[in-house]
Amino acid sequence: MRVNEGIRAREVRLVGPDGNQIGIKPIEEALRMAEEMDLDLVEVAPQAQPPVCKIMDYGKYRYEQTVKMKEARKKQSVVVYKEMKMRPKIDRHDYEIKRRHIERFLKAGNKVKVTIMFRGREMSHTDLGRSLLDQLAEELSELGTVESQPKLDGRNMQMILAPLSTAKKDGGRNAKAEDAPGRGEALRGDGKGKDQEEEGIR
Repeated sequence: MRVNEGIRAREVRLVGPDGNQIGIKPIEEALRMAEEMDLDLVEVAPQAQPPVCKIMDYGKYRYEQTVKMKEARKKQSVVVYKEMKMRPKIDRHDYEIKRRHIERFLKAGNKVKVTIMFRGREMSHTDLGRSLLDQLAEELSELGTVESQPKLDGRNMQMILAPLSTAKKDGGRNAKAEDAPGRGEALRGDGKGKDQEEEGIR
């Protein structure tokens, strides 16, 4: 945005500080008028022929724009994805531990991507993974809603749960990518009763 002597056009379509059209003026006259009002001449539509310039307080304008941008950033709601991984034949104890973790994530306002990992012959029984995800969604229905229905992606079946408060507020439009560095958390288990291991999402 060019201001005052930085404007290169020989003539401009001039707009007054009150928004009224003044008309086409030589650049020298437009600059003189702005100076007499103790204001700035600002090029607001450089693509027009001739370019449109407005007489205004440029310092005040910049300040107001900065304040608006800060307010807009404050109003943005950022939702972080978490990830939970399970095996289709996970035992009850491991399942309960993972379900409690998902409850904690949802209560904290985070979305959760639940992944069922299939190996070998388990691929012929993907219905077990679907049943597990459906059961999980039903048990957590008071805390979260299914945003993305279970779907098979290679050897993994995935479902996304969103906290009810977030789903009602914005439908997840402000959610960040689930693999943002350092912002997520994955819990891995092999479904055979082994100790749980917590890792940060890649």
